[in-house]
Amino acid sequence: MTPLQRRNAALRRFGISITAFTVAGAFWLGFEDSWAQPVVALVTAYVLELALETLDAWAAGRPARYRGGPSVFFHYLLPAHITALSIALLLYPNARLMPIVTATAIAIGSKFLIRAPVGGGWRHVMNPSNFGITVVLLFYSWVGISPPYQFSENISGPLDWIVPVAVLGAGTMLNAKLTGKWPLILGWLGGFALQALARSAFLGAPLAAPLLPMTGFVFVIYTNYMITDPGTTPIERRAQTFFGFATAMVYGALVSFHVVFGLFYALTIVSAARGVGLYLAAARARLRVAQTYALRGARVG
Repeated sequence: MTPLQRRNAALRRFGISITAFTVAGAFWLGFEDSWAQPVVALVTAYVLELALETLDAWAAGRPARYRGGPSVFFHYLLPAHITALSIALLLYPNARLMPIVTATAIAIGSKFLIRAPVGGGWRHVMNPSNFGITVVLLFYSWVGISPPYQFSENISGPLDWIVPVAVLGAGTMLNAKLTGKWPLILGWLGGFALQALARSAFLGAPLAAPLLPMTGFVFVIYTNYMITDPGTTPIERRAQTFFGFATAMVYGALVSFHVVFGLFYALTIVSAARGVGLYLAAARARLRVAQTYALRGARVG
């Protein structure tokens, strides 16, 4: 399987999973959000993704990346589809839709505006849905996160275990086989457990309290479908592990200072720091090349 085929397969499975979860949540699991939220999120994401890509392609003098037939168009829009549904699932703006539109617009726009040099090209570095959610949580004080209980509100008995295990298993297989993000997941889980132990030892918190989030449905979704975004996380295994570990450490620090919504803020902070690091690495590489040419010129002279 080529890298492109692997990427498209991962996108299809991510898209199918989050779409099925959205539909099941509305008809079966008891989600409290209205149908209008995913609809306006999807419309906003599709329109902005196509419009900004068209503008970017025109400015760069290249063909738009969605051109090339139905398959290319479909796979191009899948990241926007996943971003929109992630925001609609996780944000809780009461009955208002503007925060959903705002978060989605910021998420899609960040892909075109916040980029860093990677491998001779430019890549967006902020997890789109996480960044959109973060900005809305910062500037809309009355907006919160969807209550965790709603993800399994209407199920009971054996299904209380079957549904989370199924989501966990599907996400783990997806990341292990297609995205290759298992080192990041291990770094994240290990770091999360370590910060929980540290908070218990040094801040006097009962150990069960900082470890409790790991047992929740939201944590499973965040671990398998948010922090592991292939487009905005490192590829090299050691860097993946450090990225996940650093996110957990930042989360622990934020929670220690009583900052709510720490999961989203931590990922935004670490992603931004990685972007700065990529710029610094590119600057050092350019400096080395310039010094090499200068040294060769001096020798020739």
